[in-house]
Amino acid sequence: MAQVEIDIEKASVEQTLYAKVLEKGMYIGLLTLFITFLIYVLGLMELKIPMSDLPKYWQMSASEYLHAAGIGDGWGWVTLLGYGDFLNFLGIALLAGVTIICYIAIIPALLKKNDYVYAGIALLEVIVLSLAASGILSVGGH
Repeated sequence: MAQVEIDIEKASVEQTLYAKVLEKGMYIGLLTLFITFLIYVLGLMELKIPMSDLPKYWQMSASEYLHAAGIGDGWGWVTLLGYGDFLNFLGIALLAGVTIICYIAIIPALLKKNDYVYAGIALLEVIVLSLAASGILSVGGH
């Protein structure tokens, strides 16, 4: 497998900023996953679904599981963050949303360079990703 060399000095200010925000967001997300997993495994919080009941849910589809467990679909998990088995969704959401934060971070740098086209594209990315994450913009599939 050939190695790809990257000349960091050729990276633009926006690329470097995007990478720095992505790195910090990734570490925060991973730390959140680690901490919330420890909370779950150590039983420090009450569980919505007791571990002994988990096997009966394994054979169900996602929609059957949500209905049987009394969990709302979409962002319904947010209301269940008080339970140890749903708290770990917070880290997943942080990791999934860090791209939006990266685009928001580079917009001012693009505007400062009068690069209105790329700033507009970055803003459109923020809007589309935010709409998709909110559930407003959906095309089926899941």
